[in-house]
Amino acid sequence: MTTTLGSDWHAWQESWDRQQEWYMPDREERFRVMLDMVEALVGPAPRVLDLACGTGSITARLLERFPDAVSTGVDLDPALLTIAEGTFAGDDRVTFVTADLKDPDWTALLPYDAYDAVLTATALHWLYSEPLAALYGQVAGLVRDGGVFMNADHMADESTPRINAAERAQRHVRMEAAKAAGALDWADWWQLAAADPVLAGPTARRFEIYGVHADGDTPSAEWHARALRSAGFAEARTVWCSPSDALVLAVR
Repeated sequence: MTTTLGSDWHAWQESWDRQQEWYMPDREERFRVMLDMVEALVGPAPRVLDLACGTGSITARLLERFPDAVSTGVDLDPALLTIAEGTFAGDDRVTFVTADLKDPDWTALLPYDAYDAVLTATALHWLYSEPLAALYGQVAGLVRDGGVFMNADHMADESTPRINAAERAQRHVRMEAAKAAGALDWADWWQLAAADPVLAGPTARRFEIYGVHADGDTPSAEWHARALRSAGFAEARTVWCSPSDALVLAVR
């Protein structure tokens, strides 16, 4: 794999999106529902915290749909943040913060004390349930009264093992067919980044921080809703799901 993209940040964004869609072909539908709920509950000009923002996938879709929105992206991954910062360079609606969500003082680095919406997708599964519940308590303190938090992620229902196994087997057949046709998986994408002269350094630092892949678990959507209510949200429930993923919405 010899392709280099250098500082073509749009190309890096596109390659990241395609790699993520290999795992989640309904990824755009999740984002659409997420932004529908933002508009329904806090309006078309929200102040948003893009939590564990990665390359800024949520922020890109947020600003395309709501030009008057503002976004703070927070992450620790130096490679993904490099892409995000390059993509949104010069856009005064967007701020990025480097912070470790396991650090109890990470919220002190944010430019605002309160947000209309805190949004995250395919990121918090690297946290185990206990630190994730603690993070939800911190997030509750950042969301204004009437504001929202949404988490779209892998949320397995372990009460249906046969359904889960059948869905997983079918999904993997489709994924392997796409890979045979040239789709990049997670490892392929990071190999591409590591070989690129612009991203090689940030990618090396990224693996020093996380290793090959961060640990975590994937509790059910019902667990997430209960944890969010316990953290101080008034309401929480699933507003979208696929056979393997769910989008949980909580209102402060």
